[in-house]
Amino acid sequence: MKKLLGAATLACMATAAHAQTSVTIYGLIDANITYNNNADANKGSQFKLNSGGMNTSRFGLRGSEDLGGGLKAIMQLEGGILLDTGASDGDIFGRQANVGLQGDFGRVVAGRSYSTTYDFILPFDPMGYAPQYSWATSAGATGNRKDGMLTTISNLVKYQYDGKGYKLGATYGFGEVAGNTSGNAKYIVAASAFDGPWAAVITYEQNNSAPIANGSYDQAKVLHLAGSYELGDVKLFAGYRNFKKTLATGAADQRSDTLWLGANYAIAPAWTLTGIYYYQDIKNVAAGADADPGLLVLRARYALSKRTDIYVATGYAKASNNKLTGVSRDDAGFATNQTSATVGIQHRF
Repeated sequence: MKKLLGAATLACMATAAHAQTSVTIYGLIDANITYNNNADANKGSQFKLNSGGMNTSRFGLRGSEDLGGGLKAIMQLEGGILLDTGASDGDIFGRQANVGLQGDFGRVVAGRSYSTTYDFILPFDPMGYAPQYSWATSAGATGNRKDGMLTTISNLVKYQYDGKGYKLGATYGFGEVAGNTSGNAKYIVAASAFDGPWAAVITYEQNNSAPIANGSYDQAKVLHLAGSYELGDVKLFAGYRNFKKTLATGAADQRSDTLWLGANYAIAPAWTLTGIYYYQDIKNVAAGADADPGLLVLRARYALSKRTDIYVATGYAKASNNKLTGVSRDDAGFATNQTSATVGIQHRF
C-alpha cells in the first residue's frame, strides 16, 4: 500500500512538473485604528478598528499551466475579508473569479474581475485606491450619487496587451438581458504609454443600467486622463475624470469633473511620504446645490520588511453650500466637513 501511495505521489509530481502547473495562495491583511469627528447626525466623534487602511484585506488563489508554444492557461479566485469581524467582504470570490489564456497575443480572461479602467488608472493614484483615504474610484458622499469608475464587473471578457513602452486594454460586460443586448452592458477601452520617468493613460467606459419597462436605461459615460513623472526620489501624479450620466426617466443629466494632484516622496529606503488633494466639481445642478467636495490627505509609510508596513494617515474633507460630505468614498457624510486620522499595519503573503 505504501509503495502504491508513493508511486502515485511521484506520478502526480512528475505530471505537475511536466505540465509546469502552479497554484499560489496569496493575500493581504490590513488593520488600523481610526478617529473620525462628525461621525453621526449628532456630530459625535468615533474611534474604531477598521479592516483596510492602505488596501482592502483579501485572500486568493492564482494559478497557471504551461500549454506549450508560449501559451498559458490562467485562473484567479479572490475574495475580500473584513478583518475586524472575520466576515467575508461581499461574496466569497466577489473580487476575482476568472479563467483565461495568456500568450504573445496578450491576456484574455472571462468571469468576474477588476475593470480595465481600474487596472489602468490604479498606477496613477499615489494612494493606491486606499480605503483611507482615496477618492480616485469615486468621491465622498454627495447625496446618493457615485460619480466614479467601474471597479469590478461580472460576466465580463477582459483583454490586455503589454507592449514595449505601451499597453492596451478592453473590457466587455455582458448585460444578459433577454431581448435587449445593450441593457446592463459595460464597455471599456484603455491605452497607456510610458518612457523613462513619465507615464500617461486614457480610458473610456460606458455603463448601461438594467432597462426599465419601456426598454430604456441609464447610461453613464466616463473619461479618464492621468499622468505621472519621476524626479529623483519624488514621483508626481495628476488625474482627471469626466462623468456624465443620462437618466432613463428623462431627468437632468448627472455631470461632474473629478481631479487629483499628488506626490510620493521616498525620503529613505524604508520611508515613503504621500500627499494628495482630490476635488469633485458637481455640474448641471441648480445654483447653490452643488457640494463640490474636496479631500486633502497626508500619509507616512514605514516598511518593517518587504512584506510588512506600518502607516499613519490623516484626511480632511470639506463640501460647499452646506452640503454633507466625509472622508470616506463609501460612508455617508453628516456635516459639511470631516477630519479623520488613522494608524495601522499591513502584511502581505
